[in-house]
Parts: sequence; C-alpha cells; structure tokens
Amino acid sequence: MNQLIKFLFPLITVFAILTACNKDNNSSQSSEKANVNLKSASGGAYYGGIFRMNEEEYLRSLYPLNIGEVVGHRITNQIYEGLVMLDQETLRIQPAIAESWEVNEDATQYTFTIRKGVKFHDDECFEGGKGTEVTAKEVKYCLDRLCSYATDNKGYDFVKERIVGAEAHHEATKNGQNPEGGVEGVKVIDDYTIQINLQKPFSSFLHILAMPFGYVFPKEAIDKYGLEMRNKTVGTGPFYLKRIAEDEAVLLLKNPNYWGKDANGNQLPYLDGIRFSFIKDQMSALLEFKKGNVDMIYRLPLQLTDEIVNRDGKLQGEYTQFQMQEKPAMSVQYYGFLNTGDMFKNKLVRQAFCYAIDRQKIVDFTLKGAGVAGSYGVVPPSFSNYDATKIKGYDYNPDKARRLLGEAGYENGKGFPKVTLQINSGGTRNEQVAEAIQKMISETLNIDIDIVKMPFAQHLENTEAGKFNLWRAGWIADYPDPENFLNLLWGARLPEDPSQGTQYLNTFRYRSETFDKYFEEALRTVDEDKRMELYQKADQTAVNDAPLLPIYYDKDRRLLQSYVRAFPQNAMEYRNLRATYFVPDSEKVAVK
Repeated sequence: MNQLIKFLFPLITVFAILTACNKDNNSSQSSEKANVNLKSASGGAYYGGIFRMNEEEYLRSLYPLNIGEVVGHRITNQIYEGLVMLDQETLRIQPAIAESWEVNEDATQYTFTIRKGVKFHDDECFEGGKGTEVTAKEVKYCLDRLCSYATDNKGYDFVKERIVGAEAHHEATKNGQNPEGGVEGVKVIDDYTIQINLQKPFSSFLHILAMPFGYVFPKEAIDKYGLEMRNKTVGTGPFYLKRIAEDEAVLLLKNPNYWGKDANGNQLPYLDGIRFSFIKDQMSALLEFKKGNVDMIYRLPLQLTDEIVNRDGKLQGEYTQFQMQEKPAMSVQYYGFLNTGDMFKNKLVRQAFCYAIDRQKIVDFTLKGAGVAGSYGVVPPSFSNYDATKIKGYDYNPDKARRLLGEAGYENGKGFPKVTLQINSGGTRNEQVAEAIQKMISETLNIDIDIVKMPFAQHLENTEAGKFNLWRAGWIADYPDPENFLNLLWGARLPEDPSQGTQYLNTFRYRSETFDKYFEEALRTVDEDKRMELYQKADQTAVNDAPLLPIYYDKDRRLLQSYVRAFPQNAMEYRNLRATYFVPDSEKVAVK
C-alpha cells in the first residue's frame, strides 16, 4: 500500500472537504470537478475521478449476511464479489470469482472453477496486512456460514431446503455445535474447484449466489472484527472501504490488486473511488447535483418533476445539460398488513383497504407519472417472461370497499380502531404517498390513520418483529425472477406460531396452503412457461387474500452528469461501477 500514499492523500482530503460541507448544505463546496486530471486508457476510456452518489437513507449494515436493505447492497456490491455476478446492463449471470461452472443434467449439482489470482483486499486481519488468495476453502467457509444459525444471518432462508444438508447444519449450529466438514452439500474438490449439491432443481440458484448472501469474505476478518463487520469490510471487489462518517458519508477507494480487466486489457476499475453521501432531502440533493458536487441523482423530487422533464420524458430548460435515464423497475411499493394481528386478521378488512385506494390518482398527481399503478399482483409488470397483467388486482371501488368493511362488522368504520401507519424517513415521496392514502382511507372508510416516521433501521426492525399492524415497504428484486417477489409470501418460512419471532421475508405472517402449493410446485418446475403459469396462480391467490396493499410499481429515473460513461440503468437498479468512467469536458458533446 506504500506506493498509494501519494494517491490516497488528495482523495482523503477531498473526502474531508465534502464531508464537512455535507453538514451544511447551504455552504459552498470547494471540491474539484470530478472529471479533471483524467488519464486516457486504450479503447476510449479514462482513468481517474471519484464518483459521488447520494442515498436518502443511511446504511444499516455492510456485513454480507446481514444485508436487508438496498443502501447496504449498493455499497457492498462495489466491495464484495461472489462466485458469479449480474451484468450491469442485461442482468444476466456473469463469471466473477468463478471463471466457469458446469451443471449436471438434472440441475442439482453445480461445479465451479475458481479464478486463480483473486485476492482479498489488503487488511490488518491478515498476517503482514496483505490480502491472501481466494481458494475453494474460503468459498466453502462462506457458504457454511450462510447455512449456520446466527441472529444476524438474513440469508439462510434463501438456501434452506435447497443446498443438501443446509437444515442439518443450521440446526446443529443453533445447538452450539460445529459440525465437522461443514455443510454436506458443499464440497471442496481441490484448491480451485468447489461443488454445490442441491436437494432438487432450482432455476434461480445462480441468482442466489449473485446476491450479497453469496459474497466471499475471509475467516480472518470474522475472527478479528466479529460483529464489527457491520462497518468493516474485506472483499475482493473493485473498491475497498476507506472510511465511514456515520450518517454523513462513505468513501471507497480503488482496489489496486483487482483481478478484472476490460476487453482492451485495461486494468479495472477506471475510477479512483466512490463517495456515498446521505442527504435525506431530495431538493438539497438535487441542488448539490446542479452544483456539480454529485454525479448521479436517483429519482427526481416530486415537486420539481414537471420542471425537470416533460410528459414525453424529455429534459427541459437548464436540465438539458444532463443525461436522463428512465426504465420500468423490478420493484413494488406497498403497505404491509400484519395478518396475525387483531386489526387486519380479517381478509374482508384487508380487501376493503385495497379497494379504497385510487392508485392511478397517486401515480398521476403524487408521483407525477414516475410509476405504474399497482393494479396487478406483487410481481411488477417489468419481466419479459411473466405477464403480470393477467393478475386481477384491486381497482378503485369505494362502494365495494365500504360494503366489505360493513360485512367485516365495521359499518361506516364504526368501532374500527385508529390505525398507526409506520413509514421510514428518507425524502418526501413516502410522506406524500402516505398522506394521500391517509385521506383516501378517511374519506372512503371513515377510518383515521396516524402516520409515524422512523429511521430506516428501526423501521425494518419493527416490521420484522411484527410490532406494527400497517407499514410502508418496498421490494426491489434481488435477482431477475418473479420467484424473488413471491418468496415474500411463502408460508414455509413461518414458525408453527407465525405471530412469534422475527421474520425477514414474510413480514406479513401470511399463510395459505393454496399459495404454498402453487409456489412450491413452481420451484420444482424446470420448464419456464409452466413455471410462470404456476407463479401467476400463486400471485392471484395472494392478491385474493390481500396480505398486503400494492400501491405502485416504480418507474426509475436517474440524472447523470454529462461526463459520466458506462453506467447503464437496469430494471433492478443494480449498480456495479467497476467499468464506469468519466470523460473530459472536450467529449461531453457526445451526450444527447
């Protein structure tokens, strides 16, 4: 690392300046432009610059097995890698730590060849501070840990009943045992070959391995940092964690030992680093973007949407100097009902709430067109192989809503308790949607709703623990398959008494034998057309039971500075900046 001292010092200085300025958004920032002092690379790319992006919520954890929210995912995706990863543009599975793999005839055995020369980031957890090479042993350690019992392991449900021996290993570790040989279905063949055996075919298994739960990290880091892995990271990715300023900024710097190269043989990444800020107010974040202090804005402030872009999707006025990207997202925004609670255990009440919402009005007037009305199921209409429009969801029908509420024993809302809606802080979008729904429920059902706003980490803890009857949530695809959305409703994840314990996925505590039958049959089905038909039946079953209230499906919009290149948008808002670069001012004219 000594050869980087001259390189790191100006970057840390920039970080300090930006962090200090972030404390006072009204102060002028003195940081340099991002695209100066660039060095050309073959093929038209350039080296240099720190990419600055903003998140409205602060991260909850950077420990791979504890990633349960999108901010932590977007940061760790630059730091860690698994055996495979997603292509930033197409979302197809690509090689990562594994350079290749083979799958047996019935898709129950995956054999991976590990890329030689992949090293962990330099860190003091290693002897001499130098990152060691990744071998099959380290991969097995992480997969064994994924199948182990731990209060901070959110990934086990994704491999439970899938990897051979996962349940036995989980139960043994829960009882304080450390089974010799680890998980039965994960086998080290040699230093650079690992084999994973499944109990039955599972079409999205490679996608599971591309999630944060499949990231590879060293045992040495766990031994040294333990629970501090929330803020400590040791991965193999294109960037490493340099500094965290709580609630203010996170700085990642270029990994000089990264294995990746581009098609022209250039060493990746191109960028010197990435800086995440956490400005919660969208207007303030947009102002910093216009000043040139942020390189990307994700989602536009609702109150300025009509000023920034017209209804044809074209930038207007001063904003024409920037790049805009727009894409229907693989995400759904919804309100969750606690199905085991006294308030919403009656399906008729949940259905009444669903019919009382004018989703199109919310999309048109509250979201300014940045969404699609949630009139189908839990799976958004953004998959090419899944026709979400076949699912009959809830239209706006106030008469039917009032009738259903009356049938549930609450004529004109009489006797129904006041509802507390928990939402998370972060921008104004959540608040404005909540206020619109609050008004609609009051006018249609004569039920009062109090809105309580909480920090995101506390919000997640409360919903996972079942402490609220009604809460705001959203789900962005972890991988591009409808199964990832329907998995939120799978009853097999619930204990015998679903009202007990912490639920990371099925926070609604919804249980339906019919849904589970269709969903589990789909999981066993290799034929894609048949599998999608089964998913549709499961989706429709859940919609009829109304365990949640779909509001809208996102339509993502991003603004980029004109000098940003190779940062394509995708339907998952999956971000990997290993091949992103800046161009000098002389090339900005190429942007349309």
